Amino acid sequence: MDRVEDFWTLTVDVWNHGLLGSTVGDILLAIAIVVLAVFVRRLFSRIVVANLKKATARTENRFDDVVLDAIAPPLRLVPVILGLYLAFRFLDPSPKYWVTLELIIRSLVAFAIFWAIYRAIEPMSRVAQPLQAVLGSDTIEWVVKAVRLVIAFIGIAIVLEMWGIKVGPLLAGLGLFGVAVALGAQDLFKNLIAGMAILTEKRFSKGEFVSVDGVEGTVEHIGFRSTFLRRIDKAPVYLPNSRLADGAVANLSRFTQRRIDWTIGLEYRTTAAQIRAIRQRIEDFIMGDDLFLKAPDGYAVVRVDALNASSIDIIVQCLRTTPSIDVWRLAKENLALQIKDIVEEEGAGFAFPSQSLYVEKGAANFAGDDDPDNDNHRPDGQPAPKPN
Repeated sequence: MDRVEDFWTLTVDVWNHGLLGSTVGDILLAIAIVVLAVFVRRLFSRIVVANLKKATARTENRFDDVVLDAIAPPLRLVPVILGLYLAFRFLDPSPKYWVTLELIIRSLVAFAIFWAIYRAIEPMSRVAQPLQAVLGSDTIEWVVKAVRLVIAFIGIAIVLEMWGIKVGPLLAGLGLFGVAVALGAQDLFKNLIAGMAILTEKRFSKGEFVSVDGVEGTVEHIGFRSTFLRRIDKAPVYLPNSRLADGAVANLSRFTQRRIDWTIGLEYRTTAAQIRAIRQRIEDFIMGDDLFLKAPDGYAVVRVDALNASSIDIIVQCLRTTPSIDVWRLAKENLALQIKDIVEEEGAGFAFPSQSLYVEKGAANFAGDDDPDNDNHRPDGQPAPKPN
């Protein structure tokens, strides 16, 4: 019997000793409080957040609805933080342990606050929509990213300060390291500055089709270091911003008119009358189409240009009033087929690079030979050796 009482005394002592000055019962109750807080979080989300959404839905603008959707996840974190705080207070630890637990609660509160601000920056940027006409949507997007980075940095700095880590001396100590990193990251800063130049000059924006050094694609994202293009075959292309800033960029989406510049080569057997008829009919076709620009807004030229080595060249130059590249290609196809029909109907043909070799019979074998039929003399007048 005494041994049973001793075992019971040992069990009670373990139960009362617990952890960090709290009994096992207190620890279990604290865990129960945290679990209850997690369930309250769901209830909080269904009741409080849902009622807030109903309230914002009754307003005329959509700004408050978007902001509430953005900060909803941080709001759902509030019951959990409150549950942790109540659990820690219920444990009633010694002062040396409470300092650490309080820092954890403070850090979570700071995290929730700056998380909400970080998420609210993007919807709040819609207030700056009137500035998009001046700065452009891509510039606004860059500003939002920069502000988010600043908010994240401030939040991390505040949490570090709470734990006794001084940010000022830390940044000063990183100064020399930053110089070394800057020397090795020149391309990074070059691309960053180039990206700012692209946005400032408004060379292109998201959704536009551009051509850069033979690379064509639709702009999907303009980042701090590179720009993401999607080619026609859906292949992703990442181009450094410095290449876009220093190179020649053709923004094919901003064409107000597209140029056709062709050289048509006719065979030399084509008569002058056929050439005049072909040239005139091509010119009449272009002048009769309203989608081709005429003077003074544009020009249309159909002229005999040159007597080339193997063809008689006619130049065809005109401007098409269509910004769409697909419509432009269809227009070029129609013009090409029309020219082919005209050439065939006039009984002419298209030339291709060729060479003719003429062999003249009866010429003397050697210069100065009076007898072209005599093949038995060398150039010096001596008889040629007879074959064996």
